[in-house]
Amino acid sequence: MAPLRENDAGAAGFDATKLDDACAWAARHDSGVPTSLAEHLANSAFQDGAWGETLGPTLDRGPCSGLVLKEGAIVASWGDPDRVDMTFSVTKSMLSAVAGVAFDRGLLDDLDAPVGAKVTTGHFDGPHNGAITWRHLLQQTSEWEGTLWDKPDLVDRNRDVFGKDNSKKATHRDLEAPGTHWEYNDVRVNVLAFALLHLFRRPLPEVAREAILDPIGASQELSWNGYRNSTVTIDGKAMLSVSGGGHWGGGMFVSADDLARFGLLFQNRGRWGDKQVLSERWVDLCTTPCAIEPRYGFLWWLNTGGGMYPAAPESSFFALGAGGHLVWIDREHGIVAVTRWLSEAAHDGFIKRVLGALK
Repeated sequence: MAPLRENDAGAAGFDATKLDDACAWAARHDSGVPTSLAEHLANSAFQDGAWGETLGPTLDRGPCSGLVLKEGAIVASWGDPDRVDMTFSVTKSMLSAVAGVAFDRGLLDDLDAPVGAKVTTGHFDGPHNGAITWRHLLQQTSEWEGTLWDKPDLVDRNRDVFGKDNSKKATHRDLEAPGTHWEYNDVRVNVLAFALLHLFRRPLPEVAREAILDPIGASQELSWNGYRNSTVTIDGKAMLSVSGGGHWGGGMFVSADDLARFGLLFQNRGRWGDKQVLSERWVDLCTTPCAIEPRYGFLWWLNTGGGMYPAAPESSFFALGAGGHLVWIDREHGIVAVTRWLSEAAHDGFIKRVLGALK
């Protein structure tokens, strides 16, 4: 793996002292998530009630860490950015990228076609689930109803990822028509991973490694995990259906360095060096606001109207994961920044300080 190149902060257009201060400020704003993520999940980190059992692997977390890149070169870092850590819902953006591989290869030729037309496992049958399209799954507007890997979609109904008022989480809400209600629901993201597995008929980590990770020089330490009960048989072969995050364990275990590479791929509209890894069309689709939740694209967070981080340009977009994981992509300033275990309340302050360090 060729290392990411480095550049002097001053030569890259920063006041080096101010940028160092921004990183030091971030290091002082740890998320406070316990070191043992196994215990953290076991202690109802996601307020799942009766459905909180951890099903996938976990790792103890490292220190608050991160990287700042300008024009593709590392200009600042803190903590232990080479450490492999759980990354929670940043995994969703990788899942979106794998969907992009299917799109670019013609396997996913119509985003508005019913998923059940190609995935005939029974999970997309009936008048309600049968109306769900690939676009609905990618935008989290599917309203899919059912149970997957012993987790019912009900566990994340009424989940509030903005106001953090989860007093009604995991309680009944009448479902609406697919495409008419936005809800952040990890079971439904896992359903998308399951559907893509059946579309490729190959384990998604293999697809990701071949089509995305090796071309961008990602390390072999990166892994993408599922659950102890998420193995299926396709064409006579056992295959693990991976999770879209670490809600019940699993998801992508990755270093800040590899996340920076992934961010650079999207900053460069799918290009890495002389290779178009993902089509520009797919990257544009990922960063197009959902009509009913303009802060969301295809499993990427958007800054439409400054609705996520007021300090960042409106054109910025983000991969986010519980515990303070952030991949911030700012094409306007040529910046990609990665944080691990930075308090979510400090994200905007970090962005403000990094931009404030520009000359």
